[in-house]
Amino acid sequence: MINPTPALLLAITLVLSQAATASPTPEIEANTIAIPLRKRTSFTHNGIFDKDRAESAGAATINKYRHNLKNIIKNLGIASLPEGAVIKPYATVARDVAERLERRQSEALIDINNELLWGGNISIGTPAQRFLIDFDTGSSDLWVPSRACTSCGSMNRYNPLLSNSSKPRPGIFEIEYGDHSQVSGPIFTDTVSVAGIKATNQYFSAATTVNGDFADVVVDGILGMGYPALSQLHRSPFFNTARANGNLKANRFSFYLAKKGSELYLGGTNPAKYKGSIETHRINLSTGFWQIPNARIKVGNTVVTSGFQTIIDSGTTIMYGPPSAVKKVWAKVPGSAVLDAENGFYSFPCATPPQMKFNWGGKDWVISTATINLGLTAAGSSRCVGALSGQDIGLGSNVWLLGDSFMQNQLNIFDFGSNTVGFAALR
Repeated sequence: MINPTPALLLAITLVLSQAATASPTPEIEANTIAIPLRKRTSFTHNGIFDKDRAESAGAATINKYRHNLKNIIKNLGIASLPEGAVIKPYATVARDVAERLERRQSEALIDINNELLWGGNISIGTPAQRFLIDFDTGSSDLWVPSRACTSCGSMNRYNPLLSNSSKPRPGIFEIEYGDHSQVSGPIFTDTVSVAGIKATNQYFSAATTVNGDFADVVVDGILGMGYPALSQLHRSPFFNTARANGNLKANRFSFYLAKKGSELYLGGTNPAKYKGSIETHRINLSTGFWQIPNARIKVGNTVVTSGFQTIIDSGTTIMYGPPSAVKKVWAKVPGSAVLDAENGFYSFPCATPPQMKFNWGGKDWVISTATINLGLTAAGSSRCVGALSGQDIGLGSNVWLLGDSFMQNQLNIFDFGSNTVGFAALR
């Protein structure tokens, strides 16, 4: 994306479907509700790659999965960790990077466009208190700011005293997403509603401390859509609670991420957004992630590496793979070069972008020219930065993390009923 537009307002649609199943000819689904969605461009500022923001987000991703792995041990036992996974030390960014980001964040939201989040409105409490939330398939907990938060800027805040259905629960929620992102606070249960789909007695945190990147963005919190094994609260996530309450007839949801008309469907898929059949793949249930085994990656028509696992994560902006494997991929791209060895970023000639494809035994799912490109290496440069980075996230030498740069290229279907992730070609 060489020339990104700032803070686009999109639409998010959530659907209560009629027993939806993967089908080449899905039925039209009813009861759609449109909710404003705010999209911000990834790691790009005025068409140039924002290395500081990318480095900060890399640290946040490492710390997110550090917490995920710790939660897997707590909820399932150490034997359930992915093979080769290691709980890495807490990741930080260099002091000069942190200082530059802090200065820029104080400039009236000038850098609001440097990360990519997909969010929609939810409500908590009786009567409803509204929040703009980032929907994240790479985590499983819900948090929003508390009325007691003194570092939450203009965020909407939860007041338990105003809700007839609020109940305090024992314990403290605490998580560090990155060097600039820390969230902690007490735990409550309350009624949580997304487009009229309710989860009663839903566990979540009302954060009294929210600092770093989260204190300077337009979303109010995160709603995790992963498996319960990832929950730091050790409780059922929103979607699973709503399903258990009998408020969803189909046990799946789908993401359509685009510049216009982006949608999250609860309980189904939108036939207007895709064509042909849905290609489904069973996930590795031992991990708690939306993790598909037996992947391979191609550059052009050449298979570079195969037999690896892939986590599909709407809460991650780009794509990450083990450094040695990613090095092999970029070696197949003519004119590519290492841009940042420490953080695993590569550049390529803007005029000849690479064609990378992921495959799980069916069709090739192509990373488009727009989504592989994170912007120019510098103003006036003829070289661009690639959206595939070689970083050790702590998930082992055989696990890749595919975020928005992958998910924008097709419809993505997450099915708790069949324990599958599906992909379908966009219309």
